[in-house]
Amino acid sequence: MTGPAPAVAACRSAVRAATADLPDDALVLVACSGGQDSLALAAAAAFVARGKGARLRAGAVVVDHGLLDGSADVAEQVARTCRGLGLDPVLVVPVLVDGPGGPEAAARDARYAALEDAVRRTGAAVVLVGHTLDDQAETVLLGLARGSGARSLAGMPAVRGVVRRPLLGLRRTDTAAACAAEGLEPWHDPTNAGAPGDPLRSRVRAEVLPVLDRVLGPGVPQALARTAEQLAEDAAALDDLAARLLADLGDEPGCTALAAAPTAVRRRALRSFAVRAGAPAGSLHRVHVLALDALVTDWRGQGPVALPGGLAARRACGRLVVGPAGRPDTADEE
Repeated sequence: MTGPAPAVAACRSAVRAATADLPDDALVLVACSGGQDSLALAAAAAFVARGKGARLRAGAVVVDHGLLDGSADVAEQVARTCRGLGLDPVLVVPVLVDGPGGPEAAARDARYAALEDAVRRTGAAVVLVGHTLDDQAETVLLGLARGSGARSLAGMPAVRGVVRRPLLGLRRTDTAAACAAEGLEPWHDPTNAGAPGDPLRSRVRAEVLPVLDRVLGPGVPQALARTAEQLAEDAAALDDLAARLLADLGDEPGCTALAAAPTAVRRRALRSFAVRAGAPAGSLHRVHVLALDALVTDWRGQGPVALPGGLAARRACGRLVVGPAGRPDTADEE
């Protein structure tokens, strides 16, 4: 008796590995758009949940962003496919895409909010999403183009909160092969064609990566994914050092002690300090961190540093203080 196709086996193994730590009878949700990556993931999760020795339950959540004509019909068809695979429960969740940061960022934020809500509603342990190694490579490349730091270039983590990404080690060719082997017909998002006006990630996929592959030789996506993995390790170590620094310095860290820390650690600590004080992490950019750093290392009597969220940072009596913007300044007594 022959086993499953190699791509199918690889998807199933990835799901088993990603859920190995979950307790028996835990519910796992698959975020399924109907595209080949999430469809292959859904089929793998359904098999793992019903196979010999199965100890998990598997369901699905289909997010309808409402951005394309007929999106509600597509979502219902995807839900029917998921139910046909044996997934239960299957939720269809319409969302309103109107947040800050442009349509791509707004859609992403709405989607993840919906997934987290689905986890709470169903009592699921985790939600699995279908990002592949190719998605990771695109993320790194986009970060490089923006001049991002190690945290962004580290790409998407395999685990973040309730979200897990089992397929980060597999290629899109693997998920396409898995769908073909199992007779599954994926839905093809028209905005993934990479045409003018399509999302930037789609155009990177269709135009930029093929050029890099042609000029630099095969293996560019794998190399970019390796870069992400290495930078994730470095960023985790630096973040840990920054957290220890802040813990040692308390709620109003002394500028002398901060200035003595290595630059990479100090600036991470300053960013975390601002976020802890209430600055929205997504709106806190390098320009803000550099201005905070100047209060610590290049003190010339400058005034408060404006931060997102209606906050301001000040240097007062040799310490860094963050509070509401517009309050009376406190002069440094140094």
